[in-house]
Amino acid sequence: MVTSIQITALDGIVNVNSLFTFAVFVGLAWNPTSPSDTLISEPACTAGRSVGEDLISFHVYSFSCFLFSSLVALALKQAIRISRTPGYSITQNNPLHLPAEFLGQVNKNLLRIGMLISGIGSALGCVFLMLALVNVVQVKLGTLGCGSYHSYAAVVPLVIFVPVAILIYTSLIVYAFTR
Repeated sequence: MVTSIQITALDGIVNVNSLFTFAVFVGLAWNPTSPSDTLISEPACTAGRSVGEDLISFHVYSFSCFLFSSLVALALKQAIRISRTPGYSITQNNPLHLPAEFLGQVNKNLLRIGMLISGIGSALGCVFLMLALVNVVQVKLGTLGCGSYHSYAAVVPLVIFVPVAILIYTSLIVYAFTR
């Protein structure tokens, strides 16, 4: 039997992924190599080509993880919608009055594994987006190797808060997985 916790978890995955996918598109539309688009005064602190390449790569990795995760979550939600539960009733669970032969069974173990895979994909997308943002900071404010206060002031909270949020998010996914 599918619970509201599992449906809510799948909705949460899709919503988070949609928000972050939009952020990835905005990041990909930005030109990181534009010399007028930086706040660096020392030429030695300017990010090199490899930072720009990593920036684009991490954006693409992030996008692919979010897309994968969303598609798995939406597929699971669709499977839940067309399945019948043990307490199947034409009036309660089947408002369209579909014949029972059009309805399928959802394997609870496969549902749990799918939720776990979708959650992992979303968490990996967040990690790659965080890495892309670290590279954005290096392009805009100077490389971390230069010891710029502003670069560290931007990166340190990012690498603290994002992993904590991913830990909380993953804990909720695991909670839904066990129910």
